Amino acid sequence: MDTKFSVAIHILAMIAESKEVLSSQALATSVGTNPSYIRKIIALLKNKGLLISHQGKSGYQLTVTPAEISLLDIYYATQEVSQIKLFQVHQHANLECPVGKHIEAAINPVFHQAERQLEKELASQSLAEVISNLYAQAGLTK
Repeated sequence: MDTKFSVAIHILAMIAESKEVLSSQALATSVGTNPSYIRKIIALLKNKGLLISHQGKSGYQLTVTPAEISLLDIYYATQEVSQIKLFQVHQHANLECPVGKHIEAAINPVFHQAERQLEKELASQSLAEVISNLYAQAGLTK
């Protein structure tokens, strides 16, 4: 998995908590990347309806509260998938081999179970919880 997911969480947390209008340059400075990468991630978040921007104005806004945005919503937005698929089975197993012939059927249930568990966990956590963790890490209360 690439870093789009964690960068998107970073962006959304900043937008949610900032009292200032944040440009892609300001967000890029915080993330430690360039503004064009931030704009690509913002486009993904906008496409999924998590962010809006206004024509001719700088800055972005959440479309719903942080408590209403699950980490799964952010994952799906940034990975552009409809279900979590972390594990791939190798393509060219030797079908003449007793292991090679059955390995895909043997490991797919394990992979699917792990992916479903991750999906449930991400669905149960919200952006608000990440923001709360940020305040706790900074030794602040919200």
